[in-house]
Amino acid sequence: MGFGSRMDCCRQFVKYSLIVSNFIIFVGGATLFCLSLWTLVDRNFMNELLDTNLFSGAVYVLLVTSMTICVLSFVGCVGASKEVKCLLLTYFIIVVLIFVTMLIGGILGFVFRERVQQTMRQKLRSSMSLYGSRRDVTESWDQTQERLQCCGVDSWHDWNRLIPESCCQEIFGGQRKECTLIPAVTNLYSQGCLYVTTSFMRDHAAVIGGTAIAVAIIMIFGMIFSCLLFTMIE
Repeated sequence: MGFGSRMDCCRQFVKYSLIVSNFIIFVGGATLFCLSLWTLVDRNFMNELLDTNLFSGAVYVLLVTSMTICVLSFVGCVGASKEVKCLLLTYFIIVVLIFVTMLIGGILGFVFRERVQQTMRQKLRSSMSLYGSRRDVTESWDQTQERLQCCGVDSWHDWNRLIPESCCQEIFGGQRKECTLIPAVTNLYSQGCLYVTTSFMRDHAAVIGGTAIAVAIIMIFGMIFSCLLFTMIE
């Protein structure tokens, strides 16, 4: 009788631990979704310059993954509260798949980060020749240089012809110093847009990556508790 009572207490502990873990996973998934959406909107002004789906594709994958995590956490809560073995098994399998996917994605992102930066340099240089002839590229360059306070790819010297007005340092109220005729470090943004853009994207990736790692750690507890509860249900 005592043994059965202890087993029942253990099962209740595992059950409610799984429910709490899934609530935290849901909050983490919702946070990851909001951060991914913020990243897509916040870097929208650079789309025409980078002309690559690599970064956007990765963020879209995170959007889908975060929504899946939210739905999955609900399934885990139902499976735990109702003690349905079928739901618990489904939950465990999907959590393992998502965890492995996030792990592989993190490794690939680390391995190819230098290659991505080189690709960005090529894209930025090729888009410079379209400045002034294509409105979307021109607006994208101007917004990038104004917002990130940078000029050119590696420096303002990359503009072989007239320096764009968006390279000129802002004084106040939208007014700018004159730098198009006599460019100098005192009147224009001296930092190249490649470095600033890379740092901008790296900061976004660090916030999203940190959140994803935190969610992945909680998912480990979800896997453990769901496996334990599955074996305890008769």
